Amino acid sequence: MKAEQHFLRTSIPSMPRRGSEPEQPIVIIVDDDASVREALAELMLSAGLRPVTFASIRELLDADALDRPGCLILDVRMPGASGLDLQSHLAQTGNPKPIVFLTGHGDIPMSVQAMKAGAVDFLTKPVRDQTLLDAVAAGIAIDATRRAAAAAVKRNVELFAGLTQRERQVLSEVARGRFNKQIAFDLGISEVTVKLHRGNAMRKMQVASISALIRAWETLPASVHDVQVTV
Repeated sequence: MKAEQHFLRTSIPSMPRRGSEPEQPIVIIVDDDASVREALAELMLSAGLRPVTFASIRELLDADALDRPGCLILDVRMPGASGLDLQSHLAQTGNPKPIVFLTGHGDIPMSVQAMKAGAVDFLTKPVRDQTLLDAVAAGIAIDATRRAAAAAVKRNVELFAGLTQRERQVLSEVARGRFNKQIAFDLGISEVTVKLHRGNAMRKMQVASISALIRAWETLPASVHDVQVTV
């Protein structure tokens, strides 16, 4: 088992430095049966995916893998913490990692619980290779979408921080659908000045239209909106 895990883990590159190429997604396999881990890893490799295996949830949590792009294949019932326990833990810690459950001991209530909590799929052993690969592909796509959205939010927050106080006020009013005349009246400035601040906000937020500016505003966390409203 140790030899198997060593081979699979060392086949995965270390996390790249900032500015390097994006990481290739990995498929994290957690199952207490060594033969199942090996078979699943070989299937992922045959499909051009990069597997990493663990024998328990504890072993996974002790490793540096959950922050990597990709998805999880989890058995439900294992010694110690279960797959459902990990799903709950990830949700509570703000890491909604896409999970494909694969178990030989599932039941309807268990599958309902997993799916309601956001699982990509709940499959029972034995499973068709293509069915599992399709579920894994869906999980990887979900993770990529979430990561892209998170990156966009981070970027917009950083750009927003470069706006002046007045530019933030004008932006928040524009996002509310207010007209220049209304904004000018509320802020005690001229319409020309409103347009100037709006233009500066668009340039700093790196958008080319009012609609794009509003979309960028809508990606900002509620905490940023709340602070802006109370200014």
